[in-house]
Amino acid sequence: MFGNILIWFVIIPVLMMAGLGLCRNNGMGAIRTVMVTGSTALLALAIWLCVDFLGMRAAGNDAEMLFTGSWMWYAPLNIHLAVGVDGISVMMLMLSAIIVFAGTFASWKINPLPKNFFLWFALLSTGVFGFFISIDMFTMFMFYEVALIPMYLLIGVWGTGRKEYSAMKLTLMLMGGSAFLMLGLLGIYWHSAPAGGELTWNILEIARNNAVDPSWQGMLFVFTFVGFGVLGAMFPFHTWSPDGHACAPTAVSMLHAGVLMKLGGYGCFRIAIYLLPQAANELAWVFIILTGISVVYGAFSACVQTDLKYINAYSSVSHCGMVLFALLMLNQTAMTGAILQMLSHGLMTALFFALIGMIYGRTHTRDIRQMGGLMQIMPYLGVCYMIAGFASLGLPGLSGFVAEMTIFFGAWEDADFFHRAFVVAATCSIVITAVYILRVVGKLLLGPVHDDHHRQLTDATWFERLSTVTLIVCIAGIGCFPNWINEAIQQSFLPIVHAIQNAI
Repeated sequence: MFGNILIWFVIIPVLMMAGLGLCRNNGMGAIRTVMVTGSTALLALAIWLCVDFLGMRAAGNDAEMLFTGSWMWYAPLNIHLAVGVDGISVMMLMLSAIIVFAGTFASWKINPLPKNFFLWFALLSTGVFGFFISIDMFTMFMFYEVALIPMYLLIGVWGTGRKEYSAMKLTLMLMGGSAFLMLGLLGIYWHSAPAGGELTWNILEIARNNAVDPSWQGMLFVFTFVGFGVLGAMFPFHTWSPDGHACAPTAVSMLHAGVLMKLGGYGCFRIAIYLLPQAANELAWVFIILTGISVVYGAFSACVQTDLKYINAYSSVSHCGMVLFALLMLNQTAMTGAILQMLSHGLMTALFFALIGMIYGRTHTRDIRQMGGLMQIMPYLGVCYMIAGFASLGLPGLSGFVAEMTIFFGAWEDADFFHRAFVVAATCSIVITAVYILRVVGKLLLGPVHDDHHRQLTDATWFERLSTVTLIVCIAGIGCFPNWINEAIQQSFLPIVHAIQNAI
């Protein structure tokens, strides 16, 4: 087991928790050492995995999943700790490692109870990494729940504003989604052996056998897509997201919006669409309507907010709605755009939340009406905020442009009037995004300084610069050099596209 590289994505966060457990409650030096060592090890491991994966693909290894391993966990229900990755999983692991690394430095001065904060943060990371490496539905669901549980305490204890209300609302709504999801997964499991063989939780085996009876797929698709869609902030199940993001501490907002919400899109893709292709073809139009509303509603809602975190939270509803919208187009180009959008949004929203936390830590307000001229006082943070904003509105050369253009081209090709009408509506969100981004930049960064007290504020520290530079380099890297990501994930779409085509 320990010879499999993927297992170490779970072992390292567990070792981080063990190391933190040995630290004194306020021993910031030791706590930071453990977190920096662990997050750096995870990032190095993700880079190593990515290079190794690309090398194996270049050498002609076209297996659906690489680095696979399976170990029996609970024999009566045939539950395995089964792991494996394709190009999409590798990219999600890279995204997670980058944001955990950046989030560690963004939380450099977290207070109070820094040891407890990082313990829960490491547990959240364990769930995220375990989810992306799992190819057994039960273990995937287990890690999914592990990722959700710490959110309540991380927001309720270390958050701001209406933190108890927001933490409870988030937890209840996501647990409600989990209940739907569990029903869907149990249904798939009970129909995983139509010929009377052994029931299985293994995603690859279920897909290979085209196991689930078409008469059951419709109901199970609704359960699984809604279950994952709640975490993806799909309308009308999105209301937990703005409150949760607004009240969460900086690193938690980064990981939650940057990675945790991607579990929703990844799950819809890997389970709902892949294992239930007939239902996906028949019911996609219903969820296209809901996700189309998410895209436009989220953008319009961001326009009327005055709190920086709420602006970014509603922007996340719009961008994550775009991911689900693209997946439901059920063609390879649009799905490629969806994965690029997951990467792009994960990086730029993590950068946004990091910068908002840094600005709030200095000004003690997130209300854009009470700030102005920050570019004169904090030029580094101001430039970083503008870069994040330009990525969000789709400026060429940054990640947002590549992702959104791929989605729109893919959604338009070979589409009927219904699909193209929603593509046009979704495209309008680009204009709306430009409105609220430029409005915030104008009020926050430009013009006269709002308060003389703000003139005494300092610019970013070294650890804040390290966090932001890491994210900006990745955003620009995707925008300028998207081909290597495209090559890494193309092979991963073939089984899913083949299943969808056979279901038509």
